[in-house]
Amino acid sequence: MKGPEKICMSMKRISFIEAGAPGSHIFSKFPVARVGTVLLSTILKEKGHEVKAFIEDISSPDWKFIESSDFVCISTLTSTAIRAYSLSKRLKAKGIPVIMGGAHPTFMPEEALQYADFVVRGEGDFTLPELMSCLDCGSPAIETIQGLSYRDSAGKFFHNPDRRLLKEEELDSLPVPDFSLVHNWKPSLLYSVSTSRGCPFACRFCSVIHIFGKKYRFKSSGSVLKELMHVSSVSNGTRFFVDDNFTANRERSKELLRVMIAEKLTSDWTAQVRTDAASDPELLRLMADAGCHTVHIGFESVNPGTLRHYNKKQTLEDIVGSIRAFRDHSIHIHGMFVIGADTDDVDVIKRTIDFAVHNGIDTIQLMALTPLPGTPLFKEMKESGRLLHSDWSKYDAHHAVFRPALMSAKTLQIETLKGMGRFYSWEYILKHLAKLDLHYAGIGLYGKTTVNKTLRRIRRHSAA
Repeated sequence: MKGPEKICMSMKRISFIEAGAPGSHIFSKFPVARVGTVLLSTILKEKGHEVKAFIEDISSPDWKFIESSDFVCISTLTSTAIRAYSLSKRLKAKGIPVIMGGAHPTFMPEEALQYADFVVRGEGDFTLPELMSCLDCGSPAIETIQGLSYRDSAGKFFHNPDRRLLKEEELDSLPVPDFSLVHNWKPSLLYSVSTSRGCPFACRFCSVIHIFGKKYRFKSSGSVLKELMHVSSVSNGTRFFVDDNFTANRERSKELLRVMIAEKLTSDWTAQVRTDAASDPELLRLMADAGCHTVHIGFESVNPGTLRHYNKKQTLEDIVGSIRAFRDHSIHIHGMFVIGADTDDVDVIKRTIDFAVHNGIDTIQLMALTPLPGTPLFKEMKESGRLLHSDWSKYDAHHAVFRPALMSAKTLQIETLKGMGRFYSWEYILKHLAKLDLHYAGIGLYGKTTVNKTLRRIRRHSAA
Protein backbone atom coordinates (compact mmCIF):
# COMPACT_ATOMS: atom_id res chain seq x y z
CA MET A 1 0.00 0.00 0.00
CA LYS A 2 1.32 3.41 -0.92
CA GLY A 3 1.28 6.33 1.49
CA PRO A 4 0.46 6.30 5.19
CA GLU A 5 -0.86 3.34 7.13
CA LYS A 6 -4.61 2.85 7.28
CA ILE A 7 -6.13 5.11 9.90
CA CYS A 8 -9.35 4.70 11.86
CA MET A 9 -10.57 7.55 14.00
CA SER A 10 -13.89 8.85 15.29
CA MET A 11 -15.10 11.71 13.08
CA LYS A 12 -17.81 13.36 15.15
CA ARG A 13 -17.05 17.08 15.07
CA ILE A 14 -15.72 18.87 11.99
CA SER A 15 -15.01 22.58 11.54
CA PHE A 16 -14.71 24.36 8.23
CA ILE A 17 -12.79 27.62 8.07
CA GLU A 18 -12.82 29.96 5.08
CA ALA A 19 -9.63 31.98 5.55
CA GLY A 20 -10.13 35.74 5.68
CA ALA A 21 -8.87 38.32 3.20
CA PRO A 22 -5.48 39.86 4.03
CA GLY A 23 -6.75 43.46 4.01
CA SER A 24 -9.79 45.62 3.41
CA HIS A 25 -10.83 46.84 -0.01
CA ILE A 26 -13.75 48.75 -1.44
CA PHE A 27 -16.16 45.81 -1.34
CA SER A 28 -15.14 44.41 2.05
CA LYS A 29 -18.46 45.78 3.31
CA PHE A 30 -20.23 43.12 1.22
CA PRO A 31 -18.69 39.77 2.19
CA VAL A 32 -19.73 36.82 0.04
CA ALA A 33 -19.60 33.28 1.37
CA ARG A 34 -18.10 30.92 -1.18
CA VAL A 35 -20.62 28.19 -1.93
CA GLY A 36 -18.02 25.41 -1.74
CA THR A 37 -17.40 25.81 1.99
CA VAL A 38 -21.11 25.73 2.85
CA LEU A 39 -21.91 22.92 0.41
CA LEU A 40 -19.15 20.64 1.73
CA SER A 41 -20.23 21.40 5.29
CA THR A 42 -23.77 20.36 4.34
CA ILE A 43 -22.60 17.16 2.67
CA LEU A 44 -20.70 16.09 5.79
CA LYS A 45 -23.62 17.06 8.03
CA GLU A 46 -25.83 14.75 5.99
CA LYS A 47 -23.22 12.00 6.51
CA GLY A 48 -23.90 12.26 10.23
CA HIS A 49 -21.10 14.56 11.38
CA GLU A 50 -21.47 17.58 13.66
CA VAL A 51 -20.36 20.46 11.48
CA LYS A 52 -19.89 24.20 11.75
CA ALA A 53 -18.52 26.61 9.14
CA PHE A 54 -16.54 29.72 10.02
CA ILE A 55 -16.14 32.42 7.37
CA GLU A 56 -13.62 34.92 8.67
CA ASP A 57 -14.78 37.74 6.38
CA ILE A 58 -18.20 37.47 8.02
CA SER A 59 -17.39 36.78 11.66
CA SER A 60 -14.53 35.86 14.00
CA PRO A 61 -14.36 32.08 14.53
CA ASP A 62 -15.48 30.30 17.68
CA TRP A 63 -12.13 28.85 18.67
CA LYS A 64 -13.61 26.84 21.53
CA PHE A 65 -15.64 24.83 19.01
CA ILE A 66 -12.83 24.65 16.45
CA GLU A 67 -10.22 23.46 18.95
CA SER A 68 -12.58 20.74 20.14
CA SER A 69 -12.96 19.41 16.59
CA ASP A 70 -11.77 16.02 15.42
CA PHE A 71 -10.76 17.52 12.08
CA VAL A 72 -10.60 21.01 10.56
CA CYS A 73 -11.08 21.74 6.86
CA ILE A 74 -9.59 25.02 5.62
CA SER A 75 -10.56 26.59 2.29
CA THR A 76 -8.24 29.14 0.74
CA LEU A 77 -7.62 31.24 -2.33
CA THR A 78 -4.10 32.38 -3.20
CA SER A 79 -4.53 35.74 -1.46
CA THR A 80 -5.67 34.06 1.77
CA ALA A 81 -3.09 31.23 1.72
CA ILE A 82 -0.74 32.77 4.28
CA ARG A 83 -3.66 33.23 6.68
CA ALA A 84 -4.73 29.64 6.02
CA TYR A 85 -1.23 28.37 6.79
CA SER A 86 -1.18 30.36 10.02
CA LEU A 87 -4.51 28.83 11.05
CA SER A 88 -3.20 25.37 10.23
CA LYS A 89 -0.04 25.84 12.32
CA ARG A 90 -2.18 26.84 15.31
CA LEU A 91 -4.35 23.74 14.91
CA LYS A 92 -1.49 21.33 14.26
CA ALA A 93 0.26 22.58 17.40
CA LYS A 94 -2.80 21.31 19.29
CA GLY A 95 -2.71 17.96 17.52
CA ILE A 96 -5.77 18.62 15.34
CA PRO A 97 -5.54 17.13 11.82
CA VAL A 98 -6.08 19.59 8.96
CA ILE A 99 -7.44 19.19 5.42
CA MET A 100 -6.95 22.01 2.92
CA GLY A 101 -8.84 22.71 -0.26
CA GLY A 102 -9.62 25.53 -2.64
CA ALA A 103 -7.88 27.08 -5.60
CA HIS A 104 -4.44 27.63 -4.07
CA PRO A 105 -3.91 24.14 -2.56
CA THR A 106 -5.24 22.63 -5.79
CA PHE A 107 -2.38 24.17 -7.76
CA MET A 108 0.23 24.23 -4.97
CA PRO A 109 -0.46 20.96 -3.10
CA GLU A 110 3.11 20.32 -1.96
CA GLU A 111 3.37 23.79 -0.48
CA ALA A 112 0.03 23.31 1.30
CA LEU A 113 1.11 19.92 2.63
CA GLN A 114 3.85 21.62 4.61
CA TYR A 115 0.99 22.84 6.81
CA ALA A 116 -1.86 20.36 6.26
CA ASP A 117 -2.25 16.61 6.53
CA PHE A 118 -4.27 16.28 3.33
CA VAL A 119 -5.08 18.42 0.29
CA VAL A 120 -8.32 17.99 -1.64
CA ARG A 121 -7.67 19.11 -5.22
CA GLY A 122 -10.39 20.46 -7.48
CA GLU A 123 -14.04 19.63 -6.80
CA GLY A 124 -14.28 18.11 -3.34
CA ASP A 125 -17.93 16.99 -3.35
CA PHE A 126 -16.98 13.29 -3.55
CA THR A 127 -13.32 13.41 -2.51
CA LEU A 128 -13.88 14.84 0.97
CA PRO A 129 -16.60 12.38 2.06
CA GLU A 130 -14.45 9.50 0.79
CA LEU A 131 -11.50 10.81 2.79
CA MET A 132 -13.64 11.07 5.91
CA SER A 133 -14.83 7.49 5.42
CA CYS A 134 -11.25 6.36 4.97
CA LEU A 135 -10.16 8.07 8.17
CA ASP A 136 -13.18 6.79 10.08
CA CYS A 137 -13.10 3.13 9.07
CA GLY A 138 -10.21 2.57 6.66
CA SER A 139 -12.37 2.31 3.53
CA PRO A 140 -11.92 3.25 0.75
CA ALA A 141 -8.15 2.82 0.74
CA ILE A 142 -6.44 6.19 0.77
CA GLU A 143 -4.50 5.55 -2.44
CA THR A 144 -7.78 5.02 -4.33
CA ILE A 145 -9.29 8.41 -3.44
CA GLN A 146 -9.07 10.51 -6.58
CA GLY A 147 -8.20 14.19 -6.23
CA LEU A 148 -6.29 13.69 -2.97
CA SER A 149 -2.70 14.64 -2.06
CA TYR A 150 -0.89 13.63 1.13
CA ARG A 151 2.49 12.62 2.57
CA ASP A 152 3.64 9.40 4.20
CA SER A 153 5.49 9.16 7.50
CA ALA A 154 8.81 9.66 5.68
CA GLY A 155 7.57 12.91 4.13
CA LYS A 156 7.17 11.55 0.60
CA PHE A 157 4.44 13.26 -1.42
CA PHE A 158 1.63 11.29 -3.01
CA HIS A 159 -0.72 12.83 -5.55
CA ASN A 160 -3.57 10.51 -6.45
CA PRO A 161 -5.00 10.87 -9.98
CA ASP A 162 -7.30 13.82 -10.61
CA ARG A 163 -10.99 13.23 -10.04
CA ARG A 164 -13.24 13.67 -13.03
CA LEU A 165 -15.61 16.62 -12.96
CA LEU A 166 -19.13 16.01 -11.69
CA LYS A 167 -21.78 15.28 -14.29
CA GLU A 168 -24.87 17.46 -14.49
CA GLU A 169 -27.08 14.81 -12.89
CA GLU A 170 -24.55 14.60 -10.05
CA LEU A 171 -24.75 18.35 -9.52
CA ASP A 172 -28.51 17.94 -9.19
CA SER A 173 -28.01 15.25 -6.56
CA LEU A 174 -26.03 17.51 -4.23
CA PRO A 175 -27.87 18.90 -1.21
CA VAL A 176 -29.04 22.49 -0.97
CA PRO A 177 -26.26 24.34 0.90
CA ASP A 178 -27.32 24.94 4.51
CA PHE A 179 -26.19 28.42 5.45
CA SER A 180 -27.45 27.94 9.00
CA LEU A 181 -24.21 26.00 9.53
CA VAL A 182 -22.27 29.27 9.10
CA HIS A 183 -21.27 30.83 12.42
CA ASN A 184 -23.10 34.14 13.02
CA TRP A 185 -24.89 33.94 9.68
CA LYS A 186 -27.55 36.64 9.27
CA PRO A 187 -30.58 36.42 6.94
CA SER A 188 -29.77 39.89 5.57
CA LEU A 189 -26.37 38.90 4.16
CA LEU A 190 -25.72 38.29 0.47
CA TYR A 191 -26.85 34.74 -0.28
CA SER A 192 -24.71 32.82 -2.77
CA VAL A 193 -26.42 30.46 -5.21
CA SER A 194 -24.60 28.31 -7.77
CA THR A 195 -26.54 27.02 -10.79
CA SER A 196 -23.63 25.89 -12.96
CA ARG A 197 -19.92 25.17 -13.05
CA GLY A 198 -17.26 25.62 -15.71
CA CYS A 199 -16.42 28.12 -18.44
CA PRO A 200 -15.45 27.58 -22.11
CA PHE A 201 -13.46 30.81 -22.31
CA ALA A 202 -9.74 30.82 -21.65
CA CYS A 203 -8.81 34.21 -20.18
CA ARG A 204 -5.08 34.02 -19.52
CA PHE A 205 -5.31 35.31 -15.94
CA CYS A 206 -8.24 33.13 -14.83
CA SER A 207 -7.96 29.78 -13.03
CA VAL A 208 -11.64 28.79 -13.29
CA ILE A 209 -11.31 26.40 -16.23
CA HIS A 210 -8.37 24.66 -14.55
CA ILE A 211 -10.60 23.73 -11.60
CA PHE A 212 -14.11 23.49 -13.05
CA GLY A 213 -13.33 22.65 -16.67
CA LYS A 214 -13.82 24.19 -20.11
CA LYS A 215 -17.42 23.09 -20.50
CA TYR A 216 -20.47 24.51 -18.78
CA ARG A 217 -22.29 22.03 -16.55
CA PHE A 218 -25.77 23.15 -15.56
CA LYS A 219 -28.10 22.17 -12.76
CA SER A 220 -31.65 21.53 -13.91
CA SER A 221 -34.23 24.30 -13.52
CA GLY A 222 -36.09 22.09 -11.05
CA SER A 223 -33.02 21.74 -8.86
CA VAL A 224 -32.37 25.50 -8.93
CA LEU A 225 -36.05 26.23 -8.20
CA LYS A 226 -35.90 23.95 -5.14
CA GLU A 227 -32.87 25.87 -3.87
CA LEU A 228 -34.41 29.29 -4.53
CA MET A 229 -37.57 28.33 -2.68
CA HIS A 230 -35.42 27.29 0.27
CA VAL A 231 -33.50 30.57 0.07
CA SER A 232 -36.74 32.59 0.09
CA SER A 233 -37.79 30.82 3.30
CA VAL A 234 -34.59 31.58 5.23
CA SER A 235 -33.14 34.80 3.78
CA ASN A 236 -34.18 38.37 3.07
CA GLY A 237 -30.80 39.27 1.61
CA THR A 238 -29.91 39.84 -2.03
CA ARG A 239 -29.29 36.62 -3.93
CA PHE A 240 -25.98 36.39 -5.77
CA PHE A 241 -25.71 33.86 -8.58
CA VAL A 242 -22.03 33.03 -8.38
CA ASP A 243 -21.84 31.18 -11.71
CA ASP A 244 -18.98 32.47 -13.85
CA ASN A 245 -21.57 33.25 -16.51
CA PHE A 246 -25.20 33.05 -15.38
CA THR A 247 -26.52 33.47 -18.93
CA ALA A 248 -24.12 31.03 -20.59
CA ASN A 249 -27.00 28.99 -22.03
CA ARG A 250 -29.58 31.62 -22.90
CA GLU A 251 -32.51 29.27 -23.45
CA ARG A 252 -31.84 27.55 -20.14
CA SER A 253 -31.54 30.95 -18.43
CA LYS A 254 -34.84 32.08 -19.95
CA GLU A 255 -36.55 28.91 -18.75
CA LEU A 256 -35.23 29.48 -15.23
CA LEU A 257 -36.24 33.15 -15.23
CA ARG A 258 -39.78 32.32 -16.38
CA VAL A 259 -40.08 29.83 -13.52
CA MET A 260 -38.80 32.44 -11.05
CA ILE A 261 -41.41 34.91 -12.30
CA ALA A 262 -44.21 32.32 -12.20
CA GLU A 263 -43.30 31.28 -8.66
CA LYS A 264 -42.87 34.93 -7.58
CA LEU A 265 -39.21 34.35 -6.63
CA THR A 266 -38.35 37.86 -7.74
CA SER A 267 -36.50 39.35 -4.77
CA ASP A 268 -33.43 41.38 -5.71
CA TRP A 269 -30.63 39.31 -7.17
CA THR A 270 -27.31 39.87 -8.90
CA ALA A 271 -25.28 37.71 -11.26
CA GLN A 272 -22.07 37.51 -13.21
CA VAL A 273 -22.59 37.69 -16.98
CA ARG A 274 -20.67 38.46 -20.13
CA THR A 275 -21.34 41.35 -22.49
CA ASP A 276 -23.06 39.05 -25.00
CA ALA A 277 -26.05 38.63 -22.67
CA ALA A 278 -27.11 42.15 -23.64
CA SER A 279 -27.61 41.19 -27.28
CA ASP A 280 -30.79 39.24 -26.47
CA PRO A 281 -33.76 41.59 -25.78
CA GLU A 282 -36.00 38.78 -24.49
CA LEU A 283 -33.35 37.67 -22.02
CA LEU A 284 -32.89 41.24 -20.77
CA ARG A 285 -36.64 41.69 -20.28
CA LEU A 286 -36.91 38.43 -18.36
CA MET A 287 -33.93 39.32 -16.18
CA ALA A 288 -35.49 42.66 -15.29
CA ASP A 289 -38.93 41.12 -14.65
CA ALA A 290 -37.37 38.41 -12.45
CA GLY A 291 -35.76 40.97 -10.14
CA CYS A 292 -32.21 41.37 -11.47
CA HIS A 293 -30.78 44.37 -9.63
CA THR A 294 -27.15 44.32 -10.79
CA VAL A 295 -24.97 42.47 -13.28
CA HIS A 296 -21.27 41.97 -12.61
CA ILE A 297 -19.39 42.09 -15.92
CA GLY A 298 -15.72 41.47 -16.53
CA PHE A 299 -15.16 44.21 -19.09
CA GLU A 300 -11.44 43.89 -18.26
CA SER A 301 -10.15 46.69 -20.49
CA VAL A 302 -10.97 49.65 -22.73
CA ASN A 303 -7.78 48.93 -24.66
CA PRO A 304 -8.59 46.78 -27.74
CA GLY A 305 -5.05 45.39 -27.75
CA THR A 306 -5.42 44.30 -24.14
CA LEU A 307 -8.76 42.60 -24.82
CA ARG A 308 -7.00 40.53 -27.47
CA HIS A 309 -4.05 39.91 -25.13
CA TYR A 310 -6.40 38.63 -22.42
CA ASN A 311 -8.21 36.42 -24.96
CA LYS A 312 -11.54 37.95 -23.87
CA LYS A 313 -13.32 37.38 -27.18
CA GLN A 314 -15.15 40.69 -26.88
CA THR A 315 -14.65 44.16 -28.36
CA LEU A 316 -14.96 47.70 -27.04
CA GLU A 317 -18.11 48.04 -29.13
CA ASP A 318 -19.55 44.97 -27.36
CA ILE A 319 -18.85 46.61 -24.00
CA VAL A 320 -20.48 49.93 -24.93
CA GLY A 321 -23.53 48.18 -26.38
CA SER A 322 -23.99 45.99 -23.31
CA ILE A 323 -23.85 48.97 -20.94
CA ARG A 324 -26.52 50.77 -22.94
CA ALA A 325 -28.78 47.71 -23.13
CA PHE A 326 -28.61 46.89 -19.41
CA ARG A 327 -29.21 50.52 -18.47
CA ASP A 328 -32.22 50.62 -20.82
CA HIS A 329 -33.71 47.80 -18.71
CA SER A 330 -32.92 49.55 -15.39
CA ILE A 331 -30.36 46.92 -14.46
CA HIS A 332 -27.36 48.30 -12.59
CA ILE A 333 -23.83 47.49 -13.73
CA HIS A 334 -20.75 46.60 -11.73
CA GLY A 335 -17.83 46.78 -14.15
CA MET A 336 -14.55 44.99 -13.49
CA PHE A 337 -11.34 46.10 -15.18
CA VAL A 338 -7.87 44.54 -15.01
CA ILE A 339 -4.87 46.82 -15.57
CA GLY A 340 -1.28 45.81 -16.28
CA ALA A 341 -1.16 43.79 -19.49
CA ASP A 342 1.92 44.15 -21.65
CA THR A 343 -0.19 46.38 -23.90
CA ASP A 344 -1.17 48.76 -21.06
CA ASP A 345 0.62 51.99 -20.29
CA VAL A 346 -0.27 54.28 -17.39
CA ASP A 347 -2.61 56.37 -19.57
CA VAL A 348 -5.00 53.42 -19.90
CA ILE A 349 -5.98 53.92 -16.26
CA LYS A 350 -7.21 57.46 -16.93
CA ARG A 351 -8.99 56.30 -20.08
CA THR A 352 -10.70 53.50 -18.14
CA ILE A 353 -12.08 55.87 -15.50
CA ASP A 354 -13.18 58.38 -18.14
CA PHE A 355 -14.92 55.56 -20.00
CA ALA A 356 -16.69 54.27 -16.88
CA VAL A 357 -17.93 57.74 -15.88
CA HIS A 358 -18.97 58.71 -19.41
CA ASN A 359 -20.94 55.48 -19.93
CA GLY A 360 -22.67 55.62 -16.56
CA ILE A 361 -21.34 52.42 -15.00
CA ASP A 362 -22.72 52.30 -11.46
CA THR A 363 -19.76 50.78 -9.62
CA ILE A 364 -16.36 49.53 -10.69
CA GLN A 365 -13.40 47.51 -9.52
CA LEU A 366 -10.07 48.55 -10.99
CA MET A 367 -7.69 45.68 -10.33
CA ALA A 368 -4.00 45.10 -10.90
CA LEU A 369 -3.35 42.13 -13.16
CA THR A 370 -2.42 39.25 -10.86
CA PRO A 371 -0.70 36.07 -12.07
CA LEU A 372 -2.38 33.36 -9.97
CA PRO A 373 -0.95 29.84 -9.65
CA GLY A 374 -2.68 27.51 -12.08
CA THR A 375 -3.03 30.10 -14.84
CA PRO A 376 -1.06 30.44 -18.09
CA LEU A 377 -0.13 33.96 -16.96
CA PHE A 378 1.54 32.68 -13.77
CA LYS A 379 3.57 30.12 -15.71
CA GLU A 380 4.66 32.76 -18.21
CA MET A 381 5.62 35.30 -15.55
CA LYS A 382 7.50 32.74 -13.47
CA GLU A 383 9.46 31.37 -16.41
CA SER A 384 10.39 34.86 -17.60
CA GLY A 385 11.51 35.94 -14.11
CA ARG A 386 8.98 38.76 -13.89
CA LEU A 387 7.37 37.75 -10.60
CA LEU A 388 8.55 40.06 -7.81
CA HIS A 389 7.86 37.69 -4.91
CA SER A 390 5.59 34.93 -3.64
CA ASP A 391 4.05 36.77 -0.70
CA TRP A 392 0.63 35.33 -1.48
CA SER A 393 -1.17 37.88 0.70
CA LYS A 394 -0.29 40.47 -1.95
CA TYR A 395 -1.84 38.37 -4.76
CA ASP A 396 -5.19 40.05 -4.11
CA ALA A 397 -5.50 42.23 -7.27
CA HIS A 398 -4.76 45.33 -5.17
CA HIS A 399 -0.96 44.98 -5.28
CA ALA A 400 1.46 44.72 -8.20
CA VAL A 401 3.33 41.43 -7.89
CA PHE A 402 5.15 41.36 -11.24
CA ARG A 403 7.13 43.69 -13.50
CA PRO A 404 4.76 45.27 -16.05
CA ALA A 405 6.09 45.98 -19.52
CA LEU A 406 5.11 49.66 -19.90
CA MET A 407 5.19 51.02 -16.33
CA SER A 408 6.79 50.19 -13.00
CA ALA A 409 5.10 47.89 -10.50
CA LYS A 410 4.79 50.77 -8.04
CA THR A 411 3.14 52.94 -10.69
CA LEU A 412 0.68 50.16 -11.50
CA GLN A 413 -0.39 49.81 -7.88
CA ILE A 414 -0.58 53.49 -6.97
CA GLU A 415 -2.19 54.74 -10.18
CA THR A 416 -4.78 51.95 -10.10
CA LEU A 417 -5.73 53.03 -6.58
CA LYS A 418 -5.82 56.68 -7.63
CA GLY A 419 -8.07 55.69 -10.52
CA MET A 420 -10.51 54.12 -8.08
CA GLY A 421 -10.35 57.32 -6.03
CA ARG A 422 -11.20 59.36 -9.14
CA PHE A 423 -14.25 57.22 -9.85
CA TYR A 424 -15.54 57.24 -6.25
CA SER A 425 -15.26 61.02 -6.11
CA TRP A 426 -17.15 63.60 -4.07
CA GLU A 427 -19.11 64.28 -7.24
CA TYR A 428 -20.16 60.60 -7.35
CA ILE A 429 -21.14 60.67 -3.66
CA LEU A 430 -23.08 63.94 -3.83
CA LYS A 431 -24.85 62.95 -7.04
CA HIS A 432 -26.29 59.86 -5.34
CA LEU A 433 -27.08 61.74 -2.15
CA ALA A 434 -29.05 64.27 -4.18
CA LYS A 435 -31.18 61.38 -5.49
CA LEU A 436 -31.51 59.99 -1.94
CA ASP A 437 -29.70 56.91 -3.19
CA LEU A 438 -27.97 56.05 0.06
CA HIS A 439 -26.77 52.65 -1.16
CA TYR A 440 -24.50 54.01 -3.88
CA ALA A 441 -23.60 57.12 -1.87
CA GLY A 442 -22.42 54.76 0.88
CA ILE A 443 -20.39 52.67 -1.56
CA GLY A 444 -18.78 55.84 -2.89
CA LEU A 445 -17.92 57.16 0.56
CA TYR A 446 -16.54 53.82 1.75
CA GLY A 447 -14.60 53.44 -1.49
CA LYS A 448 -13.07 56.90 -1.27
CA THR A 449 -12.13 56.39 2.40
CA THR A 450 -10.58 52.97 1.75
CA VAL A 451 -8.52 54.20 -1.20
CA ASN A 452 -7.21 57.19 0.76
CA LYS A 453 -6.24 55.00 3.72
CA THR A 454 -4.41 52.59 1.45
CA LEU A 455 -2.54 55.35 -0.33
CA ARG A 456 -1.47 56.87 3.01
CA ARG A 457 -0.24 53.44 4.16
CA ILE A 458 1.81 53.02 0.97
CA ARG A 459 3.35 56.48 1.38
CA ARG A 460 4.31 55.74 5.03
CA HIS A 461 5.85 52.44 3.98
CA SER A 462 7.83 54.13 1.17
CA ALA A 463 9.08 56.82 3.53
CA ALA A 464 10.22 54.32 6.17
